[in-house]
Amino acid sequence: MEIELTRSEYIQVGVTSPKTTKILPMAKEKHGQKVVVADHEGAVTCFQMKRGDASIVFKTLPGPKITRLELGGPLGNVQDRIFVSCGPEIRGYNKKGKQFLNFDTNLTESIQTMAVYGSDLFLCGNYIYNHYRDCKDFNYYLSTDRINDTICVPSEQIDDVIPILACQDRVLRVIRDSDLRYQVDISGSPTCTCLMDPKGEILYGTSDGLFGVVHIGPTEPLHRWELPNDDNLGGVLCMESYDLFDDGKNEILVGRDDGLLQIYGYDETGDPEIKCKSTFSESITSVAGGRVANVNVNEAVVSTYAGWITGISVAQNHQGANGDYMKSATSEENQMKVDLLKSEIEELQVRIARERENYQYMASTDNRVSAVPQFSINDKFVLNGDDASYHLTLEVQMPIDNVLLQSDVPVDLLDLDKNSAVVSFSDVDIENGNHLLATYRCQANTTRLELKIRSIEGQYGTLQAYITPRCQPKSCQVRQYDVKPLSLHQRISALDESRPFNVLQLSGQFSLAEIHSWINFCLPDMPERASGDSVNMAFRSTFLDTQLECRYKKGEGIFRSDNLSTIAILKDVMTKEATKKKINLNISHDINDDSIAHALNIIHPKMEQQLSLAKRVQIIDALKELEVSEGGTTCLSESYREILANAEQLREEFKKQPSRLERLSGMITDLYLDTYKFKGQSVKNKVPALLELLNHYNLDSLIDFFTN
Repeated sequence: MEIELTRSEYIQVGVTSPKTTKILPMAKEKHGQKVVVADHEGAVTCFQMKRGDASIVFKTLPGPKITRLELGGPLGNVQDRIFVSCGPEIRGYNKKGKQFLNFDTNLTESIQTMAVYGSDLFLCGNYIYNHYRDCKDFNYYLSTDRINDTICVPSEQIDDVIPILACQDRVLRVIRDSDLRYQVDISGSPTCTCLMDPKGEILYGTSDGLFGVVHIGPTEPLHRWELPNDDNLGGVLCMESYDLFDDGKNEILVGRDDGLLQIYGYDETGDPEIKCKSTFSESITSVAGGRVANVNVNEAVVSTYAGWITGISVAQNHQGANGDYMKSATSEENQMKVDLLKSEIEELQVRIARERENYQYMASTDNRVSAVPQFSINDKFVLNGDDASYHLTLEVQMPIDNVLLQSDVPVDLLDLDKNSAVVSFSDVDIENGNHLLATYRCQANTTRLELKIRSIEGQYGTLQAYITPRCQPKSCQVRQYDVKPLSLHQRISALDESRPFNVLQLSGQFSLAEIHSWINFCLPDMPERASGDSVNMAFRSTFLDTQLECRYKKGEGIFRSDNLSTIAILKDVMTKEATKKKINLNISHDINDDSIAHALNIIHPKMEQQLSLAKRVQIIDALKELEVSEGGTTCLSESYREILANAEQLREEFKKQPSRLERLSGMITDLYLDTYKFKGQSVKNKVPALLELLNHYNLDSLIDFFTN
């Protein structure tokens, strides 16, 4: 039975970044712990709950956008000093708000992540890690891929601290001085880390929504456990290990980008299990455990993207607690608060109406004073490897009025249960490169919109989103997203060498940076720049489960794949990119005939499943008519009765996969054309015969058609 939670709204600040809310250690006071939060307006706000109200302890002046907030202090003392990163600077405040540090690092990159340990500062930009000791440059490391988070682990063996970088290429990099100690491969791109145990237990969460625990040893890691994301929940943005239920065991608090807060405990065997959850309308940027509203009640303090700070606690704890929280819960005081809030709302409504009239008057005069409202958008366009589709997430700090999608490349919009917006499609002009024009009209108070999009490999272009919020005067912001030639490929750690690979080899007068830019144009999830003298990366097609290897250096590139169409797309696109720069390429290839039957066997179960689903959906109406005319289903076979029983589920599944059968047929057709294109033959005149064969699909007949 799931535990009931109680939610309390505390305060709202500006838009927040991940990991910018912390709870200060408990002081010897009768009130709860203080909460400190930093926002994009550059302000650091510290508040404390007194008699049910948020009392501001201090608030700094606005300034540059703050990207990270950490607590620190001298080793062995209370860690109550506040460190924030804004641009290339680090600022430090004590618990009363007095600034004691203003350190300009002079870094070329803005600081994105930070860890503090005693007098050591571990700062990371997008690719560069810097270690400062007493504000003096101590160590430096250049990562091969983007750094998403950093954490430091005290080490008993070497009497020092171990910095760990969570990088986009699905690796945790353990650093020693300015060198790589070793790296830990994990199943997804890590977005956040959390110290679970000072002895080296690290909790990590990924953009794919899974999380796990790994032990960081002095020479090698040890994977403890990893919890998969079977329910396709949002990516993990923040985590915390805290004893929320006051049972002597730390629970795991997980905040996701779809607004879901999960609290995990452990079962009798020591495996993690969900205890309770709470849903927010915005992405959760930070979560921290402490005693804020009441010194006797544990709670999780959650901050969201728009800056709402909320307390989550177990309901039964509040019922048995005493102190300020219960004192403020009397009916008389509650009624006084309600009356005060009503009067404040009425006063604000009058002021808003008066200011709106003044604005309209000024805009209608000869001066025509009008200001375009500024608003922040948090957007993501990421590939979901489970269903081979892109998830586009748009989050605005104010309610969204509508979103217009336009694409110059063919894409499919898939149904998403979380999406309550009304979509309408407009006519498009395909001849002029406009393949999609769709408008999503959002309901009132919708600040977050999720869309699911599937692209076609081999066709590439740009998807544009025009976001219009509910504000006056009307304004719109545009976001652009690249749909790449091999858009459905995802990074993996290594290839399966038992597969039959086709090989494409390129050589010419090109630099490492040039060939890296061509591959970055073709494939998603690539680092912005290449490091070292050579690069070796592996990818997996999320739609077909075929694989691709890219090995390249200055003047040479070698590509291997068990799908010949992947090789053909790479060849065509890279040849065009080289031609734009007037670079001559020497191209050679080695085609493995076994790869054709191998690829068809991979497609076969997907074709059979989709054909079976389409046939079952097609006969549902006829079976229902037969059921009515016969007065029951006794005349039907067991398989037909099963179709009727699951009719709605089958239709829903078919609705969620539009054009999937056409996509698979198109992939088989492209594979057939590419096979003979590499052999120097044109077989376009045989495509109608192939399509006829696909209408009466049989794997053996299809393989014979390809080979003969």
